[in-house]
This record gives sequence, C-alpha cells and structure tokens, in this order.
Amino acid sequence: MRQGTAFTLLASLAVTAGLLGAGFWALNRYAPGLVNSSPPGSTSSQAQMTRLTLLGDTFSGYSTFRNPQFLQALQESGIELIYKDEFDQAARAKTLGENQADLVVTTLDQFLAQRPQGKIVGLIDRTVGADAVVLNTRQYPQLKSLLDLQTLVKQRQQAGQPVSMAFAADTPSEFLALVLDTKFDAFNLSDFKVVKVADASEAWKLMQDPQQNIALAVLWEPYVTQARQAQNTVILSSQDAPTSIVDVIVASDRLIQSQPVVITTFLENYYRRIDANIRVSAQLQDQIAQDGNLTPADAATVLRGIEFFTAPEALQWMQKKILQQRIQATAAILVLAGRLSQLPSDPQALYTPEFLTRAATNTQTLIDLVRADNPGLADKLAGAQNRTTPAKPVTAQQVATATNIGNLQVRGEVKFATGSAQLTAASTKTLQALARDISEFNPATVAVRVIGHTSRTGSASFNQSLSQQRAQVVANFLKAEGVKPTVVAEGKGFSQPLSGISPADVQNQRTEIRLVRVN
Repeated sequence: MRQGTAFTLLASLAVTAGLLGAGFWALNRYAPGLVNSSPPGSTSSQAQMTRLTLLGDTFSGYSTFRNPQFLQALQESGIELIYKDEFDQAARAKTLGENQADLVVTTLDQFLAQRPQGKIVGLIDRTVGADAVVLNTRQYPQLKSLLDLQTLVKQRQQAGQPVSMAFAADTPSEFLALVLDTKFDAFNLSDFKVVKVADASEAWKLMQDPQQNIALAVLWEPYVTQARQAQNTVILSSQDAPTSIVDVIVASDRLIQSQPVVITTFLENYYRRIDANIRVSAQLQDQIAQDGNLTPADAATVLRGIEFFTAPEALQWMQKKILQQRIQATAAILVLAGRLSQLPSDPQALYTPEFLTRAATNTQTLIDLVRADNPGLADKLAGAQNRTTPAKPVTAQQVATATNIGNLQVRGEVKFATGSAQLTAASTKTLQALARDISEFNPATVAVRVIGHTSRTGSASFNQSLSQQRAQVVANFLKAEGVKPTVVAEGKGFSQPLSGISPADVQNQRTEIRLVRVN
C-alpha cells in the first residue's frame, strides 16, 4: 500500500475510532508510525505489570517468544514474559500443573500424551518439510524405500543382527517415527534398535558414520537439507503429511480462570508480531538466524519448512472443528502406537477460541486495509497459503513410474466375491478407514498405486483382467470417499506371488495400497 493511501485511510478511520480501535494497531504495523500502538484508553504507566512464565525449548518456531522486540511490546502492554527451556515434556506439563508456569508451547501430540492441566489457546505453526525420515545411510546406501528397508530388516533378523534407527525422543522426530509405525505395512519400531539422541545433529552424525549400524534416522532442518544434498533419500517428511506436526500454545487452568484478559493481551501481541513478520519476511529470517545462531542460508532453510498460523486461521481451526479433527487423528496414532490409552472423549474441551477473537479482529482489519493494493499479502495474513495443491495434474504414467515410499497398512480385509470384482461388506468399511488415512497425505508430493494380485488359478489372461478390475474397484472407492492424492489402479495377475508361498495359495489374492512420491 502506498503511504498516501494509508494516510487517507487513517483520516477516514479517525471518524470512527471508537468502532475500530483494534484497527489502529493493525494499521500501525502496516504503516509504522502513523498511529499510537498503545491500546485505546490506556498507557503503559497505567497498566499493572503481570509476570508470565512460559516453558518451551530451542525450536526455531518458538523464536518469537524469545524476541527482544516482542518482549518489549509485551512489557508496554503490562506483561513481563519469562521464557524458560524445559526439554523434558513430562516435566513441562508437571510444572504447568503445579502452577510454577503459566504457559507452555509444545506439539499437539505431546499435549495429548502429557495432558497438562490447561487448554490450547493458540496455534503457532505446522511443519511442512522441516522434519523428515531419511534413509540411504553410509552403512546402507542401497536403501531407497520402506520396501527396501523391509527386506534389509528381515535379512538382519535372520542373522541375529537387528538394524538401528536414530531420532530425538519426545520431539516431532519421534512422532514421525510413530506415523511410520502406524501407517505403513511391515514397518514396526519394535524391529529396530532405537538410538535416542538429544538433537537432530547427533542423529545426522550417526548416519554418516560407516561404523554405526544406523539404517535410518529422523531429522529436522537444517539437517534435512544437508541430507538431500548428500544424496540421502528423504522417504517421508512433514511436507508429505502437512498437518501431522502442529505446535500449540497452552495456558494453565489457573491462568484461564484468574486472568483471562492477560491471555487475550498476550495473544494479541504475539499474532501482531507474526503479522509483522509476514509483511516483512526478511525480518522473520533474521529473527530465526539470530535466535538460533544460524547462517542466513540455514535460517532460510528452516523457515521454508515451517508454516506459521495467523490469528484468523487459528481461530478458524478452532471454530470450524479443524483442530478437533487434528486432535482425533493425532490421538489415534498415539493409541495405535501404545502411547495413549484411549481417544479423548471430548476433543473440544481441550481448547478454547475465546482468547483469539481480538487478535483475529486486529489481523482482519489489516487484511481489509491491504486487500485492494496487495491481495497476495492479504492472503498470507489470512493464512491462505496452500502447499497441498499440485502445480499441475498428476498423470497415471507419472504415478506408475514414481519412486516407491512404502505400502500403507490396511486394517481389516479387502476381499472380493470368488472370481469377481465385487467388494465384500467388510471390505467397504476397511476402505473407508483407509481413505481417512490417505487423506492425511499431501497430494502435491505423493500419490497412491492400488496394486491387485491373484493366485495362480485359471488362465493368465483371466487373472490379469480380474486383478485390474479389482484394483480399479478399490481405486474408484477411494476416490469416491474424497481421497485427495491421485489414485491409480494396476493389475499384476499372478506374476508376483508372495515369497515362500505356493503361487496357487489363496494368500496371493491381495491388494497393495502403495504410497509413491510424485514430487
């Protein structure tokens, strides 16, 4: 927006100052210096200082909470924020429950696993590539997919030498490992000797040591990029499952009950800083570089893998039950992995949107001001970024020749009436659940191959046709369920029988649901 336009808008807004007080804050961030940044009717000298203790860790996505400018803005609003690192997630939750802290920042999975005595009051970010599972180590350079890894695991088990994997415990790295464990067939964490490290840098170092028995590791940026540059295989990243890792702000029950206005003010200041960083992207890169003592290039790499929530988007997630769906999906993984005893009975009771309203109103005012002159910025402020839309449609040929990731785990049966392509009733329920799992993945980076197999009974041509028909029926069913990744059917007849089983055995009549990389 040009300055002349901004001054015209300011003059117009001055007439209705009582109605758009929040808009002055937003306008000041877009055109600094035009208006007073203090809340209407108050001064910093009048405000009573409130001290808040926030527990987190050194994750770059939390850099705003350590930023001097943000801390100064909070002080001007009457809040003194004390940020402390607490890497033990259980201790973080316990400290909140004991009223030794007021707020914690954590991942959604850790919030569900630790259940601190508080509620989610804000959303910070979701990682879109900043975390990844990496294969093709110095020790095992031949690994290119989970299918290759499965073969290696079996070979080493027969030799009495289990394969190792490395990741940092109680971090998104461990949660991605749980995603593999629960979503992919024949990948079981129990098959590996898990080496738990304190930081991704240690896991990356172990991967490069040919003396170590590490077959795969889970890393975060900037080590994911370094792994790509070293020709390692990134088998699955948070870009492929872009809503799997979400960071949240949790306020203690005591703070919610005793000082609700303070939470509102805290979130106003936080999201105003996010708005400023979106408006001047170099500012956020500099902030992350300074906070993490990173080079500008590494800071840019980290930033590319993180997508920050704006206040309107965070509010939308809560009001439209998107967060509820994420809680249910995340909790399901934790239950399947044995990290949670049961699904939350009332997911909506775990969060509240009431403290986000004013911050969202501020940002919406800013969006309305800049929309005409800068629609791209307005979309970013609204959280309208979309990294899950393919640049162009993915073709069947691309899917057929794409690099394999691995076979998805099918919980239940996918069976057909004898000699036909008619699904059984039980199979439809299985495929409905599978469709929900597939919808978690990013159609811009992955696709699905439905591969039908038969046993060696009858002619080759009949079985080839039957396997293709069955695969197509499954593919059509998944598409009808709204699966977003491209789904392609392939029939293999009886050309690929299971190892160690007679080709005529009924077990060869199977349907594989294989995830492949298209970008």
